[in-house]
Amino acid sequence: MEFKYILVTKPSDYVAHVELNRPNKLNAFIPQLWIELGQAFTQLSTDAEVRAIVLSGAGERAFTTGLDVVSAAEYSEVMANLPDTARRAAYMRRHILEMQASLNAVERCEKPVICVLHGLSLGLAVDLACCADVRLCSSDTRFAVKEVDIGLAADLGSLARLPKLVANHSWVYEVSLTAREFNATEAQAVGFVSHVLPNKAAALAYGLDMAAQIASKSPVAVQGTKELLHHGRDHPIAESLKYTAVWNAAAVQSDDVQSALMSGLNKTKPHFAKL
Repeated sequence: MEFKYILVTKPSDYVAHVELNRPNKLNAFIPQLWIELGQAFTQLSTDAEVRAIVLSGAGERAFTTGLDVVSAAEYSEVMANLPDTARRAAYMRRHILEMQASLNAVERCEKPVICVLHGLSLGLAVDLACCADVRLCSSDTRFAVKEVDIGLAADLGSLARLPKLVANHSWVYEVSLTAREFNATEAQAVGFVSHVLPNKAAALAYGLDMAAQIASKSPVAVQGTKELLHHGRDHPIAESLKYTAVWNAAAVQSDDVQSALMSGLNKTKPHFAKL
């Protein structure tokens, strides 16, 4: 894959590394970056050569600082030239839905996504991290749900997803209403990230190693596990159990089950067909 603002590499077998690649602008998002992010994860979702994905930001200073202020000003200028409230609202609604769709592509990706955050991780950074399945960060990471500081409610997913990811709803309301920064230690304490590493290099290495471990497993099992975890998050237990039964009625017929069992008995490394 070749993009202008997204860098996709294959650091090891069946692992893809996706980097936000505007380091000179602190990986702030402009329209083309939105589009490329959605395209990259849509393609990776069905790429049989990929079984796990690591998402990070290029450069040492920031994962992303959110929306590019110049780009945001251009949208405001377009709206100002529209004739009435209804047309301005329609334009903005379409724009918000397009941005949401790009982040949704990360969450809906069939492959597990490990997000590695570092440095400035503000606003949109939290929205994007919420779409990942695993979140890691470096000790210097500075987070914030920043939108109230610019006069709006966050509209790209933090307010919908954070309460489902973090059990402490009081904390979610606090950081969302005040826009205050919180550090890596606090993010781990509330469960937003699972591990804090000393620096970006260590966090990225940890994430890539985790991705390699996941990629060594049965892709049928891994992708099924992600699907069922997502379903369990959004549905009652009884519904999820029924869905799991239907899902596994097909999945357990995979050759992967026999391969995994035999490799365990023979103490050999299993090899699984592409999916």
